Amino acid sequence: MILRPIADQDQDEFLELVRASADLHHPWMSLPATPEEFQVYLRRFDDPLSAEGLLVCVRDTGAIAGTVNINSIIRGRLQGASLGYAAFAPTAGQGYMSEGLGLVLRHAFEELRLHRLEAQIQPDNHASVKLVQRLGFRYEGYSPDLLFIDGAWRDHERWAITSSVVGDPHPSLPAR
Repeated sequence: MILRPIADQDQDEFLELVRASADLHHPWMSLPATPEEFQVYLRRFDDPLSAEGLLVCVRDTGAIAGTVNINSIIRGRLQGASLGYAAFAPTAGQGYMSEGLGLVLRHAFEELRLHRLEAQIQPDNHASVKLVQRLGFRYEGYSPDLLFIDGAWRDHERWAITSSVVGDPHPSLPAR
């Protein structure tokens, strides 16, 4: 698996995968379904200091297997961010997102020098819970009505992982 930033040229393949994955994603999340929505989505990642949009791609073919967003990057004392991710139906269940999300954790902790990542998951999304458990996330609590998805405020479990990387902290971390 490889990670790469999402870009304009991904629009057609991304939208085709979103359509093919509608049943897989409902009611857990909604991704852009039109060219206009894709362009708005892509603009979220114009400032890499606040968010990154990444694609998990099959190394041999370059095909997109999933998407991962590092959202709401906060520097200073927190050095944390929130993750959003989705597998796409043609390759779901083949371990690509486990490997891809593992690469994202490495990127976030080693290159971005974040300390903490969170994933908010709807309690009945068992596949997503199993994914973060495999990667070492810990359950931190329950948040009623946390995110607005599919026309309603949805309850979520909060899962988090902190970095074990030893090295120089990000320069925005205060000395004390």
